[in-house]
Amino acid sequence: MEDQNSLVEYGFRRFIVTLTAIVCALLEIVDTTIVNVALNDMKGNMGATLSEVGWVITAYAIGNVIIVPMTSWLSQQFGRRNYFAFSIALFTVCSFLCGNATNIWELVAFRFLQGVGGGALLVTSQTIITESYPAEKRGMAQAIYGLGVIVGPTLGPPWEAIS
Repeated sequence: MEDQNSLVEYGFRRFIVTLTAIVCALLEIVDTTIVNVALNDMKGNMGATLSEVGWVITAYAIGNVIIVPMTSWLSQQFGRRNYFAFSIALFTVCSFLCGNATNIWELVAFRFLQGVGGGALLVTSQTIITESYPAEKRGMAQAIYGLGVIVGPTLGPPWEAIS
C-alpha cells in the first residue's frame, strides 16, 4: 500500500495543484447547466425541436452518471494523474467539438463525451486535493475546495446570460 504522506505537496506546488483541481471542478459544474440558457438559440440555429434539444442536457448527465462510479477503478488502473490529464483533454476537446457541431445529433454525441470527461474531473479533483494536504490540514483543504466549487455556479449564471 502506498504511503499517504508521499502524495502530500508543499509550497507553491501545492498551490498550483489546488488551483488546477478547483478550476477543473468549477468548469465541470458550470458546464452542467451552461446550455440551459441557449436552448432556444440551439432550436433556431440547428432546426431542432425542443425534445431534440433536451437531449443535449440529458446526454451530458448520462455521461456523468456512467463515469462517476467508475472513476475510482479507472484512477487505479491508469494512475490518478494520467486519468485526470486524460479527462481534462477529453473535456476540452469535446467542448471545442460541441462549439463546432453542425447538427443536433453531433452536439448530443459530443456533449455525452464531454460529460464523460467532466464527470471524472469533479471526483478526481476532490481526491487530488485531499491527498495533497497533510492529514491535519485536510479539513481546510476541503473547505477551500468547497468554496471554489460554490463560486462557479454563483458566477456562472451572469456569464451565461451575457453570452
